[in-house]
Amino acid sequence: MGFKMGIVGLPNVGKSTLFNALTKTAAAQAANFPFCTIEPNVGEVGVPDARLDKLAAIAQSKQIIPTRMTFVDIAGLVKGASKGEGLGNQFLANIRETDAIAHVLRCFEDGDVTHVDGRVDPVADAETIETELMLADIESIEKRLQGLVRKVRGGDKEAVQQERLLKDALAALEDGKPARLVEVDDEDAKAWKMLQLLSTKPVLYVCNVGESEAAEGNAHSAAVAEMAAAQGNSHVIISAQIEEEISQLEDDEAEMFLGEMGLEEAGLDRLIRAGYELLHLETYFTVGPKEARAWTIRQGTMAPQAAGVIHGDFEKGFIRAETIAYDDYVACNGESGAKEAGKMRAEGKGYEVQDGDVMHFLFNT
Repeated sequence: MGFKMGIVGLPNVGKSTLFNALTKTAAAQAANFPFCTIEPNVGEVGVPDARLDKLAAIAQSKQIIPTRMTFVDIAGLVKGASKGEGLGNQFLANIRETDAIAHVLRCFEDGDVTHVDGRVDPVADAETIETELMLADIESIEKRLQGLVRKVRGGDKEAVQQERLLKDALAALEDGKPARLVEVDDEDAKAWKMLQLLSTKPVLYVCNVGESEAAEGNAHSAAVAEMAAAQGNSHVIISAQIEEEISQLEDDEAEMFLGEMGLEEAGLDRLIRAGYELLHLETYFTVGPKEARAWTIRQGTMAPQAAGVIHGDFEKGFIRAETIAYDDYVACNGESGAKEAGKMRAEGKGYEVQDGDVMHFLFNT
C-alpha cells in the first residue's frame, strides 16, 4: 500500500506549483488567481529509495518497482469554507478521502503574487484552515448525534459507542482543540477512524519559501516550525519554484542544480520521508531476477498482514516468511550469501516486519 496525501492551503500559496513538480506533470493549472484548481488533481509518484536500487543491482533484477505515493491537489480554501463559501464543500469532501494533509503555507514575499488576505502570515493561514476543518467537524457531529438518538435509546451497542466518541470529539472541538488530540483507547480505535473527522487527519506543514531561502528557511518558516512543534506536528521547508525547475531536468543536471542551491536532496524526498514518519509507515522488499519491488506497510505490521499487501491469498494461506535484513542482504551480496552466512530467518505469524526486510512468503493455495 502507498498512501494518499492531500495538498491543501489558501489560494496562491504554491499548491499547484508544488503538485506539478512532485508529479512531474503540468496537469494542475498553476495560475495567480483563486480556485484555479477546480477539480482535485490526482498524481502518483514512485517513492525514491536508494536501498531498492542497491538490492536490484545485487540480484540483477530486470525490473525495479518502487512503492507509490498519491498526491491530491485540492481546491484553495477561504474563510467560511465550513459554511460552503468558495469551493468549501468540495474542499472538505476531498480531504475526507486522504490519509494525511500536506498544508502548504506561503512563507515567501512576492508583490506580484496576490495573497487572498493581502498579507504574508503563514501561522494565521494555518489557523484559518484548522478552524474551518474544526467548524465543519462540529456541524457534522451535531447532525450525527441527532441521528443516533433512536438507536441509542434502543440499546444499539455500536450507536452507544459512536455517540460516546462523537461527544468526546465535540468537547475537544468546542474547547478549541482539533479532534486529533482526543485520546482514544485501542478498543475504540477502529470506530474512531470510521468517524472520518477532518480534524483527526495528521498534518504536515509545508513551508514554501523563495529560492534563496530553500536551504535554511526564513523568519516565516521559523514561526511555522515553532507552531508545529507546539502542536506535535511536523514541517518541511521546500521551494516549490526550485522543485518545479528540478522536475524538468535530467537526474545528473538536477543533482548539480541542487548542489549549487546548497541542497542535499530534492524536496520530494524530504516530503515523502516526513509523510512516512507522520503516518508511521515503513518499507519491506521482495527481490529476485525478475523484479525488485518495494512495499509500504504500517509500523507494527505482522508478517501475514504484510504478505496480504501483495495478495490476499498470501495472508490467508500464510505459512512462514523467509526474511533477510537489508544490511545482511547487502553485506552477504545477496540471498545465497545470506543463506550460507546463516542470516536468512524463517519467521512465523507472530513476526513484526522491520523496515528494510527482504522477504519471501510461503503460503498454501
